[in-house]
Amino acid sequence: MTLHTTMDSPLGELLLVGEESPTAQGGTALASLSVPGQKGGATVRDGWTESADAFAVIAAELRAYFAGSRTEFGIEYAAGRGTDFRRRVWAALEAIPYGTTLSYGEIAARIGAPRAAVRSVGTAIGANPLLVVRPCHRVIGANGALAGYAGGLDRKRQLLDLESRRPNA
Repeated sequence: MTLHTTMDSPLGELLLVGEESPTAQGGTALASLSVPGQKGGATVRDGWTESADAFAVIAAELRAYFAGSRTEFGIEYAAGRGTDFRRRVWAALEAIPYGTTLSYGEIAARIGAPRAAVRSVGTAIGANPLLVVRPCHRVIGANGALAGYAGGLDRKRQLLDLESRRPNA
């Protein structure tokens, strides 16, 4: 069963979408986290069930992250759709340490793709359905410039600034 809820955050109202899971803490595996106006973001569909309670554990982790007391997430993700290449890129995103950034080229190298695959890496990152918790905001241009965030560059800057101010960063 697909579940959804919204929660307030410093980025605006987040839409959380998940699936029931017997192994997830709180019983819900996160399938999507999106922000208002996000390119390719989820929208509530007929047949989905609204349940704030189903996302209590996930929402608590997100609030702790935004408050500065959490640097990693223990959220179970719903089985994601995506090519093998996308899944490799997404795994590389999850391995970026809190408070640090990597370039698109560095992500390509980490997954064993040629330097020419930078555009494909960017496309895979842009298809990430789990903003914030799968930290695509930590990927920047080779020259250090902010580039390509589905939630908008202002939100990307907000997240990077948030992480740079934390004592653990």
